[in-house]
Amino acid sequence: MRERQYKYLKYKNINISTQFFLKLSQNYIELLDDEYYDITIEVGEDPNVKIFRAHMNILCYRSPYLRRALASNKKNNDGVLAHIKLPNILPEIFQIILK
Repeated sequence: MRERQYKYLKYKNINISTQFFLKLSQNYIELLDDEYYDITIEVGEDPNVKIFRAHMNILCYRSPYLRRALASNKKNNDGVLAHIKLPNILPEIFQIILK
């Protein structure tokens, strides 16, 4: 009987963890379309340029390259958003990286 209860509890905990991470992933994707952001990233070269809106903290934790690039490009105290240009990457590729 105890073994059965243990298996049930273990399964239930795994199920709850799975649901939590699925919801967390969904929340992260929703952040990409959120109206609150603190950086714009201009990607590509003319005529194929796209501007992405993002959250600097998330970018810094997800990418060491972007952490270095953003270290000198922080949001000003005057409320102006940080903006960086990445001309050597295709917008389609950056969209994949961002997600």
